[in-house]
Amino acid sequence: MTGQKVALVTAGGSGMGAAAARRLAADGFAVAILSSSGKGEALAGELGGIGVTGSNQSTDDLKRLVDRAMTQWGRIDVLVNSAGHGPRAPILELTDEQWHSGLDTYLLNVIRPTRLVTPVMQAQKTGAIINISTAWAFEPSAMFPTSAVFRAGLAAFTKIFTDTYAADNIRMNNVLPGWIDSLPQTEERRQSVPLQRYGTTAEIAATIAFLASDGAAYITGQNIRVDGGMTRAV
Repeated sequence: MTGQKVALVTAGGSGMGAAAARRLAADGFAVAILSSSGKGEALAGELGGIGVTGSNQSTDDLKRLVDRAMTQWGRIDVLVNSAGHGPRAPILELTDEQWHSGLDTYLLNVIRPTRLVTPVMQAQKTGAIINISTAWAFEPSAMFPTSAVFRAGLAAFTKIFTDTYAADNIRMNNVLPGWIDSLPQTEERRQSVPLQRYGTTAEIAATIAFLASDGAAYITGQNIRVDGGMTRAV
């Protein structure tokens, strides 16, 4: 086992996942990145890490990522779960197949890799899992029905997981981004934000990096809004 801390990032080829991988590498983590496009392998090469081309909807692909990281470094300190984009349509026009796709994209994308890394983190007696969720998990928008529904479920999963594994010093938190600059930008969306601007992928990455750090060692089971003040319900 090496002394360097290790972070895994799923769906990390672009957007917020890629920004998180870059920031964690800059903070001294060895990084292993999974993406379906091949961009994750290229980024991992740039960062001196490990890249696997595959899907976070495939347990086999995720296991390849975990196994390669363990073979290379012998430990996993951080797991960052990013996601792609699930189906969007008016709520009653979504088919059963589209709902199942949303489940795969926005909830099982966390559960699958969490099953794989938790035994490693239990053996180490330390670990942090950070899930990129959405600002609309608790104030759902008809624009993103499958995301809002299943990420509300992710909040419940996170609470149950942390109640179960906090005694092993394994933390899990969700980051809830609002309008971020990796998304298409419109004036209407910008004006809906009290800070009057889109957030940046770097700002999301900075939040993830904090939650991965020793400074966040007493934070677990939380849903942290990073949305410019757009959603503020308690």
